[in-house]
Order: sequence, then C-alpha cells, then structure tokens
Amino acid sequence: MTSVRLRLLILALLPLIFLMPLLLLLGMTRWNSDYDKVLIANVESDLRIAEQYLEQLMNGTGRDLSSVANSTEMANLLNRSVTAQVSYFRTKRHMLGLDFLYFIPRDQAKEMAKRWPVIDTALGGRHSTEIDIFSHADLSDISDDMAEQASIDLIDTEAAVPTNRTVEDRGMIVHSASPVSLPGHDGVLVGGILLNRNLQFIDTINTLVYLNAVTGGERQGTATLFLEDVRVSTNVRLFEDVRALGTRVSAAVRGRVLDQGQTWLDRAFVVNDWYISGYLPIIDSFGDRVGMLYVGFLEAPFSAAKRAAYIWMLAAFVGVLLLSGPLFLWLAKGIFSPLERMTRVMSRVERGDLSARNGDLGTKDEIGAVGAHLDSLLNQVQERDQKLRAWADELNQRVDQRTAELKAANAKLEQTFKQLVMSEKLASIGEITAGVAHEINNPVAVIQGNVDVMRETLGESAKSVETELNLVDQQVTRIDAIVGKLLQFARPSEFSGYSEMTQMAPVVSDCLVLVEHLLSRRQITVVTDLQDAPLVRIDAGEMQQVVINLIVNAIQAMGDEGTLWLELGEETRDGHAGARLVVRDTGPGLPPDKLNAVFDPFFTTKQAEGTGLGLSISQTLVQRCGGLITARNLDQGAEFTVWVPAAEE
Repeated sequence: MTSVRLRLLILALLPLIFLMPLLLLLGMTRWNSDYDKVLIANVESDLRIAEQYLEQLMNGTGRDLSSVANSTEMANLLNRSVTAQVSYFRTKRHMLGLDFLYFIPRDQAKEMAKRWPVIDTALGGRHSTEIDIFSHADLSDISDDMAEQASIDLIDTEAAVPTNRTVEDRGMIVHSASPVSLPGHDGVLVGGILLNRNLQFIDTINTLVYLNAVTGGERQGTATLFLEDVRVSTNVRLFEDVRALGTRVSAAVRGRVLDQGQTWLDRAFVVNDWYISGYLPIIDSFGDRVGMLYVGFLEAPFSAAKRAAYIWMLAAFVGVLLLSGPLFLWLAKGIFSPLERMTRVMSRVERGDLSARNGDLGTKDEIGAVGAHLDSLLNQVQERDQKLRAWADELNQRVDQRTAELKAANAKLEQTFKQLVMSEKLASIGEITAGVAHEINNPVAVIQGNVDVMRETLGESAKSVETELNLVDQQVTRIDAIVGKLLQFARPSEFSGYSEMTQMAPVVSDCLVLVEHLLSRRQITVVTDLQDAPLVRIDAGEMQQVVINLIVNAIQAMGDEGTLWLELGEETRDGHAGARLVVRDTGPGLPPDKLNAVFDPFFTTKQAEGTGLGLSISQTLVQRCGGLITARNLDQGAEFTVWVPAAEE
C-alpha cells in the first residue's frame, strides 16, 4: 500500500513539483528572450533615427551649398575683390553652420579632384556630399582652429585593439562640393562641417533619440561618432562633466563593424558600464569604412526590471504552491485512506480471519462501491469456506480411489487432444492448399498458357508487346511466390530459410511501367538516376510492392503536374553496405507535426481514400530484411529513402 500511497502522492503533486516549475521556466525563458528582442528592436530604431539625422545633415549641407553656388549673389561676388569674397564666404559659412567654405577655379579644382571624389563629381556638373577624412595637414591648410579642434589625445581603453598612437589628429568632415558655371568664373564651390568635437551634432542626435516626448520622455542613452575606433564626438561621460573623447571601442565591436562591415545590435561595454548598443559603419567617398555611428541606452534599469519580474513570478509560484499543495494532498487522502483500509482487511483475511469487513468507507464514489462489493465477496467466500470444509473429508476419501483412474484418463486425454489439434490444423491447411490450387494456380496456368500462345501466334510481332508479356510472366511468378508462402505454412520444412537475391534497378524500372497509366493522365516528369547498387536479400515482389506504394503516394501528392525523382545507389550505414533508393516529389510535403507518424498503421493524409496501411506495411517488409524507410520534408515536396542492407551483410 505504501507504493500506492506514493504513486497517488506523485500524481497529486506532479503538477506542482514538476509541470508548474517547467512551465514557469519555459515562460520566463520565452519572456526573457522576447524582452531582449524588444530592447534590440528599440536600439535598432534609435540607430536608424541617428543615421537619418546624419543623412539629413549631409543632404542639407549639399542643398545649402548648391543654393549658394546658383545664387545671384554668387554671380555678382566673383566679379568683386578678394577681400569682399572672403567677407562674403565668412558670413555665409556662419549663416549655414559650416566650418569652411571657399571657391576653387576649374584649373585648381582639376588638381584637387584627384584627391577628393566629391570635387571630381562637381566638375562633372553634379553636386556631391560625402563623409571624408582630412589629415592634420589638410585641416591646417584650411584653418589652424580646425586642426586644433580635431586633435584629440587617445585614452587607454580596456578591451580595445592595442595601438602605439597617442593622438588622433585627423578630422571627419561632411565634405560637399557644388559646380559653379558662370561666365568667366567656372569652378567648384566647396564647403564642409568638422564632426570632431562637434557637440551640437552629437547632442542633437541624443535629443532626437532619447528626449522624444512621443516615446515617454528621457531614457538614459548616449550617442557617439567614431573616427575608426576613436570617439571624436560623444556625450558618453568619463566623469560627471568630462566627455569620453579619445576613448576607443572594444576589439569585438571594431571587428564586426569596421572589419566586416556589419551593424552591431547587442549589449556592449561602453567606457564604464553596459549598454544596449547599436553601431553602424560610416563609409567615405572612396567606399572605405572610416568610422562608426553609435547610439545606446543603459542596460541597468532594464536588468533591474527583469529581476523584479523574475522575483514577482517566483513569489507568485511559491504562493500558488503553498495554497494548492494542501488542497491536492487533502484530495489525494480521500483516495488512499479507503484503499489502505481495504488493504488491512485483505491482510486479516490472508491470516485466516474471514470475518474481517470494510464496513462503511464514508464515500459514495467508485471506491465506496468497490469496498461494498469486496464485503459481499468476503461474505460469499466465508460461506463457501464452510461448505468446502464439510466436503473436504468426503473428498479426501474418494481421492485415493480415483487417483489412478484419473492419471490414466488424463494421459489418454492429452494424447487425444494433441491428435485433435493436429487433425484440425491439417484439415485447415488442406482446405487452404486446395483453395489455392483451385482458385489461383489454375487461372494462373491459363494466363501463362495464353501468354505462351500469344508469343507463338504473334511471332515476330510479339516484340512490340514483349515488355508487357514479360511483366505478365513476372506477375505470374509473383503469384507463385505467394502460393509458396502459403505452402510454407503447410510444409515449413520445405521452405524455411528461403531468401531471394534481388537486384534493385530492374525492380524500380518495372514499377515505372506498372504505374505508367497513372503518369500518362498527369503532366508529371519522371527523372531517374539508377546507379549500380549491391544485391539485397529481399523478395522482388515485396520490394516492388514497397516501391509502387511510394511512387503512387508521390503521384497522388503532386496532383496534376510535378516532377518525380527516383535515385538508386550504394550507401554504407553504421559500417554496413547497402542499397539506397530515394523517391522525391514536388508536392506540398508532409504535415510537419505528423512527420513522425507517417509509418503508423491507419495514418493517412487522404481523407476517405485508402486505409492508411500502405506505408506501415512497406516499413514492415523493409524492416524484416534489416532495412529502414525514412521520410523528410524538402523546400518543396517530400522525400522517402529506402535503405536495404547488401546480401552479404
């Protein structure tokens, strides 16, 4: 009874001690995965906003420059003095928010076009705006202030790629050029914005992304512009009021974004804390990856929220466990208490106390009915025990007298019974054999005889239907084999151990002829690749039954059109050589949730058609010779593979 109690307790507590924790674990895992996906989706959206702002800045710079190049002021300016031109360009530069703005005559522009594709494009008559990297010398030629603004001391950063450089003095420039075609003044108007230490640019991105009133206010986010792996413009803080200019990105991020050109969307360690980060490669006018654009928000608040959610779910689980555990135990007790009482009664009966009874078990359900029925049976047992004791003395006297007679009669009865069973079996076998001989062999002989007559009558004309006549011969032989199997039951000593060596390729070819009537009614293309395969030890008729079943299933699955592939070859499995036949179609495939059940008896996907036994019988025939049929879905259609061990295996 202890085992019953234990099993009942397990059944009662199983949902609590196993299923509910499992469901909780699966739910928390799925929720954690979905939560992380939402964070990644958010940072990806933030990165697209930053990217669009950079593109807007570049497009706006190009439009402003093109407007100046095509303005009436520009036409009048080029006829004025150099001083007036310098003053005009200074005013326009401040007005448009540019760091430099100047005009280059065509002759000089041709030389500079060799260095800068944007100028070369402008000489071709189209304005162009790209990101370009200016050397320290290039910046100094334009302005010492720009060179000084671009120069940033490098700060040793953990996990970054090692470097011997101590300063980054190059400048990342929004480089724009627009063609100027005026009488006597043909050239290029060039302007640009230095992004190094450009706090207005980076703070605007941060404001657009993380101070969006639509998304609910401020998030703890940062934005950064990298020249290669160096932060040249950022609102990431080293300290409270010190921006992390000159710090470098980790080697993992650099490898993914700069070396491989991929977008990074994952958690990353940024200077002094973990952020949900997005890094986007920046391409210059030469098509090279020269930097990165980064946005990210602090991971800590979201990690704290996840921990709080985990704690809440665990607390809820513990609460449910504490409330439902006693209830389940109380319900289980109502089952095993009556069972324990009945067990005690049966133990007393086994010890000889036939007066033991269950009495009222206090329940009107099935267990109460079993207890009452057990008491009724015990009453009958006690009554019969009394009668048996009375008969025992009389029987003991007669037993000795009849023992010898019974032994002799019993021996004769056993012999007679064996003869009767053998007679019945022989009679049944005789009926079956006679039926086979009369109902099958005679018609088969007629068929075979008529085929021979057809060959003799047609003579040379029989060659046009020789294939069909040969197939009739083969099917007659198959019928003979079936009769042989019946005879094996009748005369097992004559047929035991018989096994046929079969060549797979002719079997497959014959099967195609047998299903030609199905193929001819549909637009189905048959592609065969029947390579050499070892002999297998299986009846050719049984193998033909398997192949025809697979081909017919494939034809029915494809409907009116499709392609049927039949591939035969040699394959070794687990060190055993064998023949492999693949039947593949272009139908809708098997239901994914039913893929493991296709070989079960009575399984079918054709409602109201067939019995669902074809694949089950085919699997049985193949497994009987040591082989196996497997099924899988392809991108289009299904594939069945029949593997049969070679005869020598």
